[in-house]
Amino acid sequence: MTADRADRAERSDPVVTTPYGAVRGRHEHGVAVFRGIPYAAPPFGPRRFRPPVPPEPWDGVRDAASFGPTAPKPPYSEAFARYLSDPVVPGDDCLNLNVWTPDPDPGARLPVMVWLHGGALTRGSSAVPVYDGRAFARDGVVLVSVNYRLGVEGYGLFPDAPANSGLRDQLAALRWVHESIGAFGGDPDRITLCGQSAGAISIGALIAAPQAQGLFRRAVLQSGPPEAADRGNVRRMVRRMAARLKVPATAEAFAAVDRNLLLRTQAEVGRLSSPVLGGPAFGIVVDGDLVPRDPLQALEGDVARGADLLMGWTSDEYRLWLVPGGLLERVDRLGAVAMAGAMARCRCGHEVVRGYRALRPGAGTAEIVGQMVTDHLLRRPLHRLADARSGSAYVYEFAWPSLLPGLGACHALELGFVFDTGDTPDSRRLAGEGAPRELADALHTAWVRFAADGDPGWQPWDATHPVRVFGDGPAHTSHGPRDAELALWTAPPEPPPAPEGTRPRAGELRAVVRRLRRAGGVGGR
Repeated sequence: MTADRADRAERSDPVVTTPYGAVRGRHEHGVAVFRGIPYAAPPFGPRRFRPPVPPEPWDGVRDAASFGPTAPKPPYSEAFARYLSDPVVPGDDCLNLNVWTPDPDPGARLPVMVWLHGGALTRGSSAVPVYDGRAFARDGVVLVSVNYRLGVEGYGLFPDAPANSGLRDQLAALRWVHESIGAFGGDPDRITLCGQSAGAISIGALIAAPQAQGLFRRAVLQSGPPEAADRGNVRRMVRRMAARLKVPATAEAFAAVDRNLLLRTQAEVGRLSSPVLGGPAFGIVVDGDLVPRDPLQALEGDVARGADLLMGWTSDEYRLWLVPGGLLERVDRLGAVAMAGAMARCRCGHEVVRGYRALRPGAGTAEIVGQMVTDHLLRRPLHRLADARSGSAYVYEFAWPSLLPGLGACHALELGFVFDTGDTPDSRRLAGEGAPRELADALHTAWVRFAADGDPGWQPWDATHPVRVFGDGPAHTSHGPRDAELALWTAPPEPPPAPEGTRPRAGELRAVVRRLRRAGGVGGR
């Protein structure tokens, strides 16, 4: 390219002014893209483990062609990296976001979606190729994707620092969007918060937060319910890390630890936990401020009553938690031992297990355990929330099974269909080759319609429990497809002691934990 042509190309690049300075994006595939825009200052040095603060304004025009730095995080284990990509962009300025827009014109007033990625609050970023927002922009929606602090940096619980720093980052990003998105062609009065897994859990906390009221219109929760983590579990994560590091369990002491050593220690301690087996883990906690009470209880009450909700899950969420590393077969072999562990995890009695076995004749232990844990963690709370929002909530199930062996309709499989990025190698890691084009059209269109006017295209939740099913063949509505299983949990009694022969033996449970550690934990929630 000659210097003259390069100059003309640069002049044609879209430029938008934000509250902190102008940014230059790029025209790609018929839409305008702006990447790596800071919404807060780098959270390191004196700002480490502290709430986010605004970025320093800049002079001139800042280039926004490339993704900004990602938050510090450990890599996925080899077993999970086969299925999940997680790019790393080095640098400290990790509190940044990206914007895809069909028309960066302040007069466009287009619907806006703000995407929060999943990854158990320890992994993930907005740079994952599956989350490319151009299909949403192509279809008239401004898509914003956000990076936020992860792991101990974002969700460690310390006596000398505020809790929920990562959630505070997300709130800061939402405030930036509400203030700035008009210049990118978005309508600040039509903002839909959307997230999957840990991102959906974050959305649940945000829409329940007093400080976020008035900053959004709608919300999508995919494979993650509003919830508050047990403070004791989060504290145990921090204390175990502190013991390994031989430092006090304080933010001041952790801030003095080498960042890479901190990540390695976090990964080592985190391998002891999983969505199926439970255990210490990072999570959003009630803090008396941003999270004044359990988000689900708040949303079942009078908080954010005017917000439309779209909620979904996959048919076989648990398979992403158990298939990598061979845990599915291990759980089947453990039989009654694994089932006793699941009963403890779900706080249920034998009558619930018997009910699941009756509804799923011929199912192995792993399938029963997986569906029980999924219902306990995810479907039951989402059903509760839908019941509390009858008439303004919509529910769906993603039921198409992956073309890869064993995965079924697993956790995160739907994302390539939501973003219409099934042609990327990263989407094919979970879906395999030849995923149906019409399925992506249907699910993606439902999200677009919901962002535009609050109606994804099917009946809102009512006493008949309508669930839109996206699977093989055309999407269809099924009434109460999970009701029989969820009815088994009605007022469950405290589980009785396991009879002899079914109590987990210490050596067997340690073997399960060792297998999890070799697999590197899970990447789901």
